[in-house]
Amino acid sequence: MTTAEALWRAALRIFSRCPTAKPTVSCAATRPLEPKMPKKKTGARKKAESRKEREKQTRANRDVIDVAKHPCNFNMDCDKCQRKQKNRAFCYFCNSVQKLPVCAQCGKTKCMKSSDCVIKHPGIHATGMAMVGAVCDFCEAWVCHGRKCLSTHSCVCPLTDADCIECDRAVWDHGGRIFRCSFCHNFLCEDDQFEHQASCQVLQAETYKCISCNRLGQHSCLRCKACYCDDHAKSKVFKQEKGKAPPCPKCGHETQETKDLSMSTRTLKFGRQAGADDDEDDDGASGYDAYWKNLASGGGQRDDCGEDDYDDDDDDDDEEEEEEDEDEEEEEEEEDKAADSVAALKLDGAA
Repeated sequence: MTTAEALWRAALRIFSRCPTAKPTVSCAATRPLEPKMPKKKTGARKKAESRKEREKQTRANRDVIDVAKHPCNFNMDCDKCQRKQKNRAFCYFCNSVQKLPVCAQCGKTKCMKSSDCVIKHPGIHATGMAMVGAVCDFCEAWVCHGRKCLSTHSCVCPLTDADCIECDRAVWDHGGRIFRCSFCHNFLCEDDQFEHQASCQVLQAETYKCISCNRLGQHSCLRCKACYCDDHAKSKVFKQEKGKAPPCPKCGHETQETKDLSMSTRTLKFGRQAGADDDEDDDGASGYDAYWKNLASGGGQRDDCGEDDYDDDDDDDDEEEEEEDEDEEEEEEEEDKAADSVAALKLDGAA
């Protein structure tokens, strides 16, 4: 600190007590005070920030994992009941333990003597129940007693919150494997995967227009089943990463260009809306209750008239067929009479 700065600060301290007095220090000696240095981060704060960064990266990597090829989702044939199912600690059907369990993280069935085991077994290759160390609560599969697998699998398990989007069943509620939809990237059970993916690219609208305006939607979200234009695809909540498509402003899922997808719109069948009133709710199955009530009350006169016309046409056709049959019968009778007369003439000539 220079002498001029020291004098200036001393003058400020003195004259701050007496507001009417004015300092006599020249303006040339005045300098702005130096900015304060930020507080030094403590060890606990550094650990908390690094933990948050790791958790964020783990959540981002979990969506990239191929669930069908992960060891926790391998195919397994039960040794006792011979039923095919997902890799599990206990059989889903008979609750039996397998002879050779598979690790849900590394996929091995034998622990070598040179690995980082929590339970040391020098000179011995551990298999079976001697190899396992825990059961994962998310994927219901064995985790080996390796230090790395035990400490990391529960955080990066790809089947965390793996509930089927169609039937809402979790891993513990069915015996099949878990898959992801290739369009909306939601979890699917083995029973619903093909049926869901066949109808996944259907918009919840009758046109391809943006849901916020009347322009053509160039970006489609396959989770919300909605289209957005360039202006309404921008969101203040979800930030767009550089070089990637804009996220959906509704759910944050990455959108795709509509022209690159084989998207189709929702279609409405005629019978569901025929004769239905807007004020009344559809209490019947599939919304046909109002249709039949309208017919019963005489609301379907146009249809009844049309049915009467069809009935008249059918009656006319029947009458024409009956007349043709009668004409054919008369012709056959005349032919039979002519043949009988010819035969009688031959007999008279022979006599």
